[in-house]
Amino acid sequence: MDEPSATDRARALLQQAERITVLTGAGISTDSGIPDFRGPNGVWTKNPEAEKTATLSYYLSDPEVRKRSWRNRLEHPGWSASPNPGHYALVELERQGKLHTLVTQNVDELHQRAGTDPALVVEIHGTMRQVECLSCGERAPMERALERVRAGEEDPPCRTCGGILKSATISFGQNLVADDLMRAQLAAEQCDLLLAVGSSLGVYPAAGMVPIAKEAGAALVIVNGEPTPFDIIADAVVRGSISAVLPALVAR
Repeated sequence: MDEPSATDRARALLQQAERITVLTGAGISTDSGIPDFRGPNGVWTKNPEAEKTATLSYYLSDPEVRKRSWRNRLEHPGWSASPNPGHYALVELERQGKLHTLVTQNVDELHQRAGTDPALVVEIHGTMRQVECLSCGERAPMERALERVRAGEEDPPCRTCGGILKSATISFGQNLVADDLMRAQLAAEQCDLLLAVGSSLGVYPAAGMVPIAKEAGAALVIVNGEPTPFDIIADAVVRGSISAVLPALVAR
């Protein structure tokens, strides 16, 4: 009798599971036209200098980095992106009553736009759709700040206190939100299966969910285009286009 394929194993594990925690990374949004960062065609792979705009110390100290960041925000493909079948597959998992928590490293809000209950989503790296003042902490829709950039302000300050504005995403050198971190850790401890989708599993603390879940006795299914450091401990590893693979895995 033939050994079951990785896809068959993953599908069987998902069908058996009752409390699934999902961790998604940039790979789930590439089929929506949003490039990843560390893949073969990633933003930082092609242009390591671009990583500076995502590093808090550079952003705070260098007005030119901020101006470049604002230009990048105007042109970000996330504004015109739509959810793809990978996002909708996770909505189906919720419909089946299996989705415990969806922790995402993405800042594009495509999970919520696909129909995932926002109460189940933990945006561990924040959101690009809000802007935040680094002095007074005030938040507002990003679109308002972008309108000011289009009108000629290269580095718009906070209108309340004059502080530096930045997208409400977590930059390198910036602390994650403690409540989000705690929710992600609890979700890893409480699930009976951790489904890691489109993540390199190389960025902590998000990647730390994998050993936490395994130590708590959960199964681990990894769906990704490239190898990850945790493939060796996974119960199933499925390669391929996420928007093609994921719907097949969650289908009843």
